[in-house]
Amino acid sequence: MNGKRKVKAHVLEQKRIAPDIYDMWLSTDMAKEARAGQFIGVYPENQAHLLPRPISICEVDKEKNALRIVYRIAGAGTAEFSAWEAGQEVELLGILGNGFPVARGMGKRVVLMGGGIGIPPMMQLARELKEAGFEAVIILGYRDNQLFLKDELEKYGTVHIATEDGSAGIKGNVLTVMEEAQIEADVIMACGPMPMLRAIKAYAAEKQIDAFISLEERMACGVGACLGCVCKTTHKDAHSHVNNARICTDGPVFDAREVEI
Repeated sequence: MNGKRKVKAHVLEQKRIAPDIYDMWLSTDMAKEARAGQFIGVYPENQAHLLPRPISICEVDKEKNALRIVYRIAGAGTAEFSAWEAGQEVELLGILGNGFPVARGMGKRVVLMGGGIGIPPMMQLARELKEAGFEAVIILGYRDNQLFLKDELEKYGTVHIATEDGSAGIKGNVLTVMEEAQIEADVIMACGPMPMLRAIKAYAAEKQIDAFISLEERMACGVGACLGCVCKTTHKDAHSHVNNARICTDGPVFDAREVEI
């Protein structure tokens, strides 16, 4: 894991891509060390909000020294971010988290599963997997037909869609697609709401498939200060000697077999 540091960055561009969902590029040399599944802490300018807001990295442009984040307005902090414009100076903390493993020997056929605001981290992951020679199948779960990032993700693999209301793709969730499209996987990598990740953990255990899940939905401060993201693990923490891990400092990506969710 890279050492975290607080840096100044500049907004390159920002646009709204779905209701309450914004797409922002930030200029920062942290892009040189970032990889799929990691996140940054974004500080609100409002001093009443002291802690940074953890937001996953959607995409990395190492040549332009830029990071892309795609986030949903969830409170006062992210509402403030949505008003930022090109040229604005902001403060970031990063790079944070351990990221997804992209390594040889883990199986050729990798299935990526993103649900809701867990879809953005799949962008950089799909890109890194393609560059490493893996065949990626990408399953995206949405509430409705606001299919943000779908077209871009199609550059990196075969994309399947599930919607809760049936307005696009298959009606259901990412595992509904897995079964109806008869998709097989050597490895599953996923990010999304906790009920989705619980179902994936159970599915992977039943099928004896390796699964790596990002528990970023549970993070509050992103720096280990609030203890709001503690989860139970199958092994004891080396410092506290209890079966706990802080998602923001020990994760957010875990082998699904090693966490109780």
